[in-house]
Amino acid sequence: MKWTDLITAPLSGLYATGVWLRHLLYDEHVFISHEVDIPTICVGNLAVGGTGKTPHVEALIRMLSPHYKVAVLSRGYRRRTHGFVLADEKSTERTIGDEAMLIYLKFPEVRVAVCEDRVRGIRQIQNQCPEVEVILLDDAFQHRRLQAGYNIVLTPYDRLYKDDHMLPWGRLRDLKQRVLKAHAIIVTNCPEDIQPIDKRVVDNHLRLPAYMKLYFSHIAYDQIPFTGRPLVVTGIANPQYLMQHIRRHYPGADLLAFPDHHRYSERDQQLIQDRAAGFDFILTTEKDLMRLHETPLYSRLVDRICALPIRVEIDNDGRSLEDELLTYIRETQKRCTSSLS
Repeated sequence: MKWTDLITAPLSGLYATGVWLRHLLYDEHVFISHEVDIPTICVGNLAVGGTGKTPHVEALIRMLSPHYKVAVLSRGYRRRTHGFVLADEKSTERTIGDEAMLIYLKFPEVRVAVCEDRVRGIRQIQNQCPEVEVILLDDAFQHRRLQAGYNIVLTPYDRLYKDDHMLPWGRLRDLKQRVLKAHAIIVTNCPEDIQPIDKRVVDNHLRLPAYMKLYFSHIAYDQIPFTGRPLVVTGIANPQYLMQHIRRHYPGADLLAFPDHHRYSERDQQLIQDRAAGFDFILTTEKDLMRLHETPLYSRLVDRICALPIRVEIDNDGRSLEDELLTYIRETQKRCTSSLS
């Protein structure tokens, strides 16, 4: 044990106790959890940042939107507004957050909303968008006030929740046993060529109950219209996977990293411009581009800056996640219809 662990381990125990007490108050109905009469699919995790919740929400949109009218509800992290906001043509990353803005632009057929209170947010979506048939919840697994109908928990391949510790010793913000409330686990950031034996090792290590489905996903990167040596600018929780890919294709790439969801100040923009002078172009993430797009830097360097598009590909072992979700939605709709009749 490192000397720093001697400090963080006891603090981790105190944090875990506080989290356990909060869950106990919900479990004993001191705090009330609410059910809603519409299919809700939550994409969350036990750890802080870096598991790819938003790309997985995008993958679910691609799965479900051919079959149902889909809405996405998130908190709208670091937005400058409060309460319920439904995205429209006047929305910016400042009004709804960078992740919600990205989804709104990429999927114009999908309703996108933000609200700190997910129960209120769902009710507002139902009132304002009666055509919506299913709601995807981005990062709501810890939002106990809402009982989501189907919970998907993400955990990274190189740092499974079972091998992690509670904050601040580790990266877990929730208790490991809370994973038992999930319907499916997706192991994210897997090698693209992951072998069946590697999946079995993870399956045996996690030892999930029989009712819980286990899936594996990896990130796929699209092409960009630039060549040469890029300066990579990011404000994401964990840029290591991105840089591994970029350095395979651009050996001379360098990274200028900022904190997750960072909003670029004038000083930051000048730093980026100065550093970019020694590179052929600036490469960033789609989320970062949502924030950079509104800065003077973007207008100055618009011909030299681009985002690297990514998508998540989920392996279909046995019964696919798509079939699982479509079954859940159909059954929930029947149950809601029966309760109303």
